[in-house]
Amino acid sequence: MHPSSINPWSLVLLGVMLISGCSTDKDQLLPHGPQSMLGIWDANTGAASHRSVDRQLHEARVSLHRPMNESITDATSYSRTAQTEIYSQFKRLPNPDLVMYVFPHLAGTDPIPVPGYSTVFPFYQRVQYAMPGERTEDY
Repeated sequence: MHPSSINPWSLVLLGVMLISGCSTDKDQLLPHGPQSMLGIWDANTGAASHRSVDRQLHEARVSLHRPMNESITDATSYSRTAQTEIYSQFKRLPNPDLVMYVFPHLAGTDPIPVPGYSTVFPFYQRVQYAMPGERTEDY
């Protein structure tokens, strides 16, 4: 007999084993008990005791809860917005304003008199921001 030859009885035995594996009843393999999945979870993790602690904490918080002072009408100072978050994390670097006086002059192709006026513009072209934690006080 060649070592690579297959015995026909081994094929029959393999087929019988495969067929018997498919004939198992699911209720026999996984029996149903009176407990639900939540009950099993609670029994094995101790979640029931955690729930009682959570309930006690909730009751303590409710008893200590104080209503907000109703005289405060402007709640924007207590609210977090995108603008306040940006300004709190990224401080603006100092950018001094320069004041320029424009003397009275004539302007245009038809000389029209323009009175003197003052204008303000920032020293730097763009507003610069400091990285979080970077020093922003005056040097």
